[in-house]
Amino acid sequence: MTERQAQRSTQGKHRKGSNSRPVRHRIAAATLATAGVSTAGVSGAAAAQFTAQADASHQFTMVADSGALTQSSSPQILAIADNHPIDNLREQLTKAVQSNAARIQTENEERIAAAAEAAKHISEKPGGVVLPTNGTLTSPFGMRWGVLHPGVDLANEIGTPIHSVMDGTVIDAGPASGFGQWIRVQHTDGSISVYGHIETIDVTVGQHVVAGQKIAGMGNRGFSTGPHLHFEIHPGGQAAVDPIQWFQEHGIYLG
Repeated sequence: MTERQAQRSTQGKHRKGSNSRPVRHRIAAATLATAGVSTAGVSGAAAAQFTAQADASHQFTMVADSGALTQSSSPQILAIADNHPIDNLREQLTKAVQSNAARIQTENEERIAAAAEAAKHISEKPGGVVLPTNGTLTSPFGMRWGVLHPGVDLANEIGTPIHSVMDGTVIDAGPASGFGQWIRVQHTDGSISVYGHIETIDVTVGQHVVAGQKIAGMGNRGFSTGPHLHFEIHPGGQAAVDPIQWFQEHGIYLG
């Protein structure tokens, strides 16, 4: 082999060696790039899959919550529609009946209490004298328009009980001019009491009565401007005197 041939051979080897090195580098770089792309692809796919799963989970949660709301409300509506109206109606009716009964009982107790209070006013006082009724003094004894008003007027509702002011015997019970109806009782001391404008009569002539006994119901009969009792007292069966003073003499204060 000549020197020229040796140089060519040597140069050819150097070119081959220098050309092979960049190729390997490019292959390695390509491999790394491919690996990077593959890794990035995997990471992107995983991220996309995670995001999709998260969205699906969020949607499922919303649907589940919506379903929970529907489940929590629907049974209540069905339960009310199917079961509660009848039971609730019965309960309401029962409560209404009980409330009405309690109201009636309360009203009765109030009436009883009022009657007991009225009884205090007509209870027997020292000397065997009681008030004739429970009412408001609307007209006293005395002259009115030139005419004597020989008694007192006590106003209350029609039917308010009227009582005998002392023990005695009924001497009149029925119609009377100006009074519509009246009752007169002659007492053991000779006094006569008069009860006028009465609506009902509970005694008969000749009947013995005691102080505080109900003898009539208040009315608005005869010459009357409203329900009331016109009461007179005639000591010893003589002229009428002021009932207010007469009651005071027996320890009772009227009006």
